Amino acid sequence: MSADPSTRREIPDATVARLPEYLRALTDFAERGTKSVSSEELAAAAGVRSTQLRKDLSHLGSYGVRGVGYEVDHLAVEISHALGLSQDWPVAIVGMGNLGRALAAYSGFASGGFHVAALFDEDPTVGGGRVGDVVISPMTELRRLIRSRKIAIGVITTPASSAQQVCEAMAAAGVRSILNFAPAVLNPPPGTNVRRVDLSTELHVLAFREMQVEPLDQPVGVAR
Repeated sequence: MSADPSTRREIPDATVARLPEYLRALTDFAERGTKSVSSEELAAAAGVRSTQLRKDLSHLGSYGVRGVGYEVDHLAVEISHALGLSQDWPVAIVGMGNLGRALAAYSGFASGGFHVAALFDEDPTVGGGRVGDVVISPMTELRRLIRSRKIAIGVITTPASSAQQVCEAMAAAGVRSILNFAPAVLNPPPGTNVRRVDLSTELHVLAFREMQVEPLDQPVGVAR
C-alpha cells in the first residue's frame, strides 16, 4: 500500500544507504517466485530489525498491508524509483589499473541500472586498449566524452597522488557524483557529491575485530 507521493518526506541518508539492501533482498524473493513478504521476513533477509525496515519504508510512503505484508514486485519498483534506477546511468571510470579494469568488467552494473560509458587513463601506453566493448581514452578526452555521453557519475581508481586532480577534472566536465576508490580524502568542488570506498580501512576494521576473538589455533610466533 502506498501513500500519495506528494506526502513523502525527504529520505534520510541512513535510510537511502539501506534501500539497496532491501532491493537486493526483494530481487532474491522475486527470483524464488515469492509474491508477498512480511516485514519480518524482508528485514531478516536484509539484516536489519523489522521496526527499522518499516520506518525506512514509511519514508517512501509504503506501509504494507496488515496480514499480507509487502507486494514484492511493487515494493521493488518503488525502491528502484526512489534510488533513481528507473533510468540508465552512464558511468565513467578513471584509472585502468587492476581495480579499474575489474570494475569496468563488472557485470553487476548493467543489472543495477548503470553502464560503463567511458574509460580513461593518463598512461599513453594504455590508451586505445579496451575493456569489453569500451575503449580506454586519454585524459585529454575526458571533458569532451563526459559531455557528449552525458555522464553524471564518475569512479576514481587512480593512485592517491592524482585522485584530487581527477576529481576536479570530472567536476569541471559536469560530473556531479563521484565514487572514490583512491586512498585519499578528496576536497570536491561545490555541488559535487563524493562517496569514498576505502578497501584498506575496511580490512583494518576486520583485522581489529579478528583480534577480539580468541582463535582456535594461535598462529606461530604470535604472543597472547
